[in-house]
Amino acid sequence: MATNSSPATSSHVDVIGRLGAHVRSRELPSGDELTTFTVIVDRPAREQRGQAKVDAIACTTTNRKIRDRVQRLEPGTQVEVAGVLRRRFWRGGANAGQVGSTTEVLVRRLRSVGAGT
Repeated sequence: MATNSSPATSSHVDVIGRLGAHVRSRELPSGDELTTFTVIVDRPAREQRGQAKVDAIACTTTNRKIRDRVQRLEPGTQVEVAGVLRRRFWRGGANAGQVGSTTEVLVRRLRSVGAGT
């Protein structure tokens, strides 16, 4: 028997780190412009295993103001992004039946942090 007492669900992500080296934009078939970039986050020493000392967090936006802001920043700039976690699927590759996916932060807010801000 179903009840309405299920807990509410939410997806909210805050990431503070360094802007990665590449900011890329491309037009989607819908006409929207998708901008992708990474935020590099240092792992705490107790969580570092093997060679992995950082995590590169994939971020995307279709928001023009955020796109313009992130494109003006230098790689390595300390940034804070806020958004929601999304999993995106697509078909493509050499085999049209091939399906790919990625989990990324859909950015709703971006600001540079640290010295001079």
